[in-house]
Amino acid sequence: MREADVARKRVLVRSDLNVPLEHGRVADATRIEASLPTLELLLERDAAEVRVCSHLGRPKTEADREQYTLAPVRELLRELLPDARVTVLEDTRFEAGEAANDPRFAKELADGCDLFVNDAFGSAHRAHASTVGVAELLPAYAGLLLERELEMLGRLLGEVERPFVLISGGAKVEDKLGVLRNLGGRADEVLIGGKMAEEVRESNPLEFAVVLPRDVVAAAAFEEDAEARVVPYDSLPDGWLGLDIGPETRRDFADRLAGARTVFWNGPMGVFEWPRFAEGTRAVAEAVGRVEGYTVVGGADSVRALHEAGLADVVDWASTGGGASLELLEGKELPGVAAIPEAA
Repeated sequence: MREADVARKRVLVRSDLNVPLEHGRVADATRIEASLPTLELLLERDAAEVRVCSHLGRPKTEADREQYTLAPVRELLRELLPDARVTVLEDTRFEAGEAANDPRFAKELADGCDLFVNDAFGSAHRAHASTVGVAELLPAYAGLLLERELEMLGRLLGEVERPFVLISGGAKVEDKLGVLRNLGGRADEVLIGGKMAEEVRESNPLEFAVVLPRDVVAAAAFEEDAEARVVPYDSLPDGWLGLDIGPETRRDFADRLAGARTVFWNGPMGVFEWPRFAEGTRAVAEAVGRVEGYTVVGGADSVRALHEAGLADVVDWASTGGGASLELLEGKELPGVAAIPEAA
């Protein structure tokens, strides 16, 4: 977009304003703040109007409109960027034509605009009307955030400084299997925690060895205040659940990360939303923060843990993309990127 002539032009911007809300207010403004540089540059270059569109959540029915309205986002963005030239449209997913990449809805979005800037990396893996359809109707450019995401994540796909350590967590192996195969096969060590570690221990779908937890914080039930104790990973009591990696595993993972020169972390080590089971994820966040090499963190939960630990500014890149970052690192083409001629 640095090459675009936007003076006195009306610009449609696809931002990623899909943020968590609590009690009708924005609970985490990270993605909104990340969208500001692109909007500010357009205004500095004398754009006549900047129309911002985004989705929020996954509305499915008319009844969802109140829950997923962009009104709280619009209010906060107006505070952060008080310029009358900026307008925020309503949730694009309120329209059935969005997910279907309906040409009619794309035309509705594009009408009255002179060019299109896609800055929504978090939605670049979706072939939607607001990411692909409008790019086929207007001169299309990559926003600053989209460009930066591709640059920083893309560094992991080339030659990296070694040792290269990949650490993965979360609930399901299948969600991250593509990344584990594509990046993990090139990594020097792959550390796995969270629920997915149990799946890998039972049946490893990977063609290389991985490092699994030695101990876990086990709970008698999936409840925040359940009875809990640390047990060896292979001695989980019948009916109990491993809700966090244990202290021995935290030290082991931290030691393995200490000497790394390149790190990619995606996924929590347990149910980190509950303080009693958050220590493992926090320990990994702190260990990644101490790495002197190139560090990238992806996934909403991992990035949230970084922010909660006050370490978001310590890593080299905290990606705003969840599924998009995973698909990029799997080696897949992102439709929202491919639709931009300059980025193709």
